[in-house]
Amino acid sequence: MIFQNSDVREHRNSTATTDPKSLRLIWIDCEMTGLDIDNDRLMEIACMVTEGDENLTIGPNIIIHQDDALLANMNEWCKTQHGKTGLTEAVQQSTVTEKVAEKQMLEFLSLHTSPGLCPLAGNSIGRDRQFIEKYMPDLAKHIHYRNVDVTTIAELCK
Repeated sequence: MIFQNSDVREHRNSTATTDPKSLRLIWIDCEMTGLDIDNDRLMEIACMVTEGDENLTIGPNIIIHQDDALLANMNEWCKTQHGKTGLTEAVQQSTVTEKVAEKQMLEFLSLHTSPGLCPLAGNSIGRDRQFIEKYMPDLAKHIHYRNVDVTTIAELCK
């Protein structure tokens, strides 16, 4: 079965007439201790919301505490990169848990987006979404299942 793009657009536009926040994009970027969804964890999550090409609302940038054993088990790339940027040290000093970070993100997004209607946007966001779904399930529920991955555009322009 083929679905017409106009059907999707019509649904989103009909929702937008009653809720203008439904057409916004949720931009999220995550830093993790690695890419293994079962063994690695979120270290940092940042968010902003855009509407068209005019409005940009900067959201929280949250450093999430992880224990030293987890940080010690990071692969060499993560140890080097996060060490250079100071993220590892910031994670050690942070007192924010994943649950608290999730709550802060939801508080921000609840003010600026409609639950379940706004797509996730970002650069190579597939893995970020997987970590959000596993470790921040309430946040995942707030975000629409569609992705706007700008990496695709870059690949198409090569």
